[in-house]
Amino acid sequence: MPMTQDHADHALRIAEMASETARSFFRGRLGVEFKEDESPVTQADRAIEAQVRAYLQQHFPNHGILGEEHGFDGGDREDVWIIDPIDGTRSFLSGHPLFGFLLGYLQAGVPQLGVIGMPALAETFLGLAGQGAWLNGAQIRVSGQTRLDRAVLYVNEGDKIHSGHPQLFSRLMRSGQTRRFAYDCYPHALLAAGHVDAVIDFGLQPYDYLPVSAVVSAAGGVITDWDGAPLGLESDGRVISAATPELHRSMLALITG
Repeated sequence: MPMTQDHADHALRIAEMASETARSFFRGRLGVEFKEDESPVTQADRAIEAQVRAYLQQHFPNHGILGEEHGFDGGDREDVWIIDPIDGTRSFLSGHPLFGFLLGYLQAGVPQLGVIGMPALAETFLGLAGQGAWLNGAQIRVSGQTRLDRAVLYVNEGDKIHSGHPQLFSRLMRSGQTRRFAYDCYPHALLAAGHVDAVIDFGLQPYDYLPVSAVVSAAGGVITDWDGAPLGLESDGRVISAATPELHRSMLALITG
C-alpha cells in the first residue's frame, strides 16, 4: 500500500508511546540480562517492543514486523515495520541520556519512513521519503558542507573500528575539521538536522540503520554502506552518512585509503 499521512501519524504516536515507557524505566531499577553476543537487554527493551508490536498488529495487521528482541514476523510481506526499542541499551542502563527509539517502515525492502526518538531529550525526528524531515514538527535539513577538511565528523563504534580496521582508524583521526567519538543513532540525527557533517558507523543491524537511513535521506543527506551501495535488509552493517554527495565521496575515498 502507498505510504500516507496516516503512516506518519501512527509512527509519531508510536514514538510518543515508546518514549513514555522508556522514561518510566530510565534511571530506575532495571533488570538487565546479557544476550549471546554479550550485549545487554533490559526489561524496558522487551516492554517497549511488545507495546509497539501490539499497536502495529492492531493498526496494520497485514504488515510484517522486524524487531530487535522478538525477530521477524511476516518477513515475506511487501510492507514491513522495523523496531529498535532502545538503541543504545548500554547508554540506557548506565543513565546516559543519548539512547534512542527507532522505527522504520519499508516497502519492498526500501525505507519509506523513519523515526529517531530521543526519549530523555524529548526530541523526535521524522523522515518521509521524498517529502522531507522534521524535528518536533519543525523541518530540518542537512548542512551544505562539501569538504572533509572542514567537516564535523563523528566516529561511531570507534573501538570496533580501531580493532578491526586500524589503518582506517588512523586516517579518521587525521580527518575532519573536528571529530567526536560516539555511539548509536543520535549522531545521524544531528547530521539530519545540520549540526554534524559526516558519520561513520560499524557493526549495525537492520533495525539500527534502516530507520536512520530514512531520516538522513529525507533531510537531504547521503547514507550508504562502506562500498557506496544503498542500505537494505542484507547490508553488512558498515554505514556512512554524509551531508552532501561530495562529502560522501570523500568519506568513501577515506575508507579505501
